[in-house]
Amino acid sequence: MTGAAGAQPPHAARRKLTLTERLDAYERLMRLDKPIGTLLLLWPTLSALWFAANGTPRLSLVLIFVVGTLVMRSAGCAINDWADRNYDGHVRRTAMRPLAAGEIAPWEALVVAAVGVAVAFALVLFTNRTTMLWSLPAFAIAAIYPFVKRFFAVPQAFLGVAFSFGIPMAYAAVQDQVPLLAWALLGINFFWVMAYDTEYAMVDREDDLKIGIRTSAITFARYDVAAVAACYAIFVAGMACFGWLYAMGPAYYAGLAVASGIAVQHLRMIRNREPSACFRAFLGNHWLGMSIFVGIAVDYAVRSGRWPHAL
Repeated sequence: MTGAAGAQPPHAARRKLTLTERLDAYERLMRLDKPIGTLLLLWPTLSALWFAANGTPRLSLVLIFVVGTLVMRSAGCAINDWADRNYDGHVRRTAMRPLAAGEIAPWEALVVAAVGVAVAFALVLFTNRTTMLWSLPAFAIAAIYPFVKRFFAVPQAFLGVAFSFGIPMAYAAVQDQVPLLAWALLGINFFWVMAYDTEYAMVDREDDLKIGIRTSAITFARYDVAAVAACYAIFVAGMACFGWLYAMGPAYYAGLAVASGIAVQHLRMIRNREPSACFRAFLGNHWLGMSIFVGIAVDYAVRSGRWPHAL
């Protein structure tokens, strides 16, 4: 570990890149090479679209939310790296991110973020006024999150809201309103985000302690695994209740059972707090979210015989 926290990493001096190297740096800045974040955002958003539309959302809305999720996640990563540009170089896992490694300038990250937000908002214009209005706090939350870890003991709680905000927006796009059920689903999904992002924070705990970054893994200390288990349990129980409210059938509960099994496997993986195992558990949450969404989509399709339609 070199330098004081907050100081510019010693390897951050920029060098001239070829066009190919620059494009690669932008790709890594936007995490296009690591789609896990996009998928973790996408599965609950698609699940909400299916719930809100009783299993038959318009294909145009599905496309808008898939592309919008990708570009907003990319914009959020650019903002995050800009905010952490003087910290990432002191963490082994993030030391070679483009900004920390000096491959691109800070202003370039801000431009990438601005373009991503502009594209996302342009997509929202094809929905309705309610969705447009709810997109404003969504953008604000995404921009604020990178700075929360400076002063909030459990920044994962803020991320839980940020990574669940596609849910009320999906309901707004389908129903032109955000009912209480949408907020209930956001609250349920919050605990899933808390679980997987605490696993993620457990990877960097030692480095974060040295540079003064706050995370749930540090705050929960020796109760971190228990906290993850509790969050998974609340999430699964909440989704079971939500399925009951929507009168979901066997396919839904089969998907939820698969997700529960994945959660149990993750708890086994992180019990010794070995960083690489914690990271694998974090990555595995993609399959957990996908299992629930597939259960929702199949259940609606089997019961109604209908699939998403055009327009």
